[in-house]
Amino acid sequence: MKQFIITPAAGKRLIGKAIVAHQAVKAVRKKGTIVIIAGTTNGYVAEELLSKASKTKDFKRDRFFRGIVLPPGGPKTKGGRLADQSSFPGDVVIQDGVWQRGKTIFDVVDDLKEGDVILKGANALDLAQRRAAILIADSKAGTIGVAMRVVVGRRVRLIIPVGLEKRISGNLDEIVAMMNEPGGEGPRLMPVPGEVFTELDAIALLTGAKTYLVSAGG
Repeated sequence: MKQFIITPAAGKRLIGKAIVAHQAVKAVRKKGTIVIIAGTTNGYVAEELLSKASKTKDFKRDRFFRGIVLPPGGPKTKGGRLADQSSFPGDVVIQDGVWQRGKTIFDVVDDLKEGDVILKGANALDLAQRRAAILIADSKAGTIGVAMRVVVGRRVRLIIPVGLEKRISGNLDEIVAMMNEPGGEGPRLMPVPGEVFTELDAIALLTGAKTYLVSAGG
C-alpha cells in the first residue's frame, strides 16, 4: 500500500491524461467527433488531447470556461460569467482528428452521432452513488441542456471529468429539488446521466491500481 497527496490542479492533470487513454475517446479520436465543453477541469483534458495532435501551444486554458464560481462582489454577469468574454476561445471540437478552432457545442450538436463523445465537467459529485450534477444559470440549461438532446436522442456518449474536491454530502435528489424550487435565488442544479470520471478512475485506468480517497483538505 502506498499513499500519495494529489492537489486539485494535479488531480485535473491526472484526469486529463487518463481521458486520452479512455477506450471511448480513443475509438473516435481519429474518426468521429469529440466535444470538450469549456470548463476548468476540461482545460486540462483539452491540453492532453490536443497534445496528441501537437496543437497544445495554440491552446490556452486560462479562459477555457463559461460560468465560474467567484467570490461575492466580483465582476461577473447575471449568468455567472466573467464580465469580459472577449478571450473565450470556444469549446474544443475535434472532428476526425482535426481541431475545429472556435467551434462550440452549439455549432456541432446537430452533426453528432452515436458513439461520438461529449466531455462535460460538473459542480457536484456524489461519489458513493457515482452521480454528478451541474450548476445552471442559463434559462435554457446552457451547454448541458443542448448536449442532453443528443446523449439521449442519439446515444452520444457523455463522460463527466470531475475532481474529488466537488464531492457533496446528503441526498443529491433532495439537494436538486431544493435548489430548483420556484422562488429560489441563484443557480439551479441539474443531475446528469453519464460516466463519472474522477482521479480514482484515472489512476485505475492508467495503472490498474485499486484506489481510495482517505482524507482531504489542508
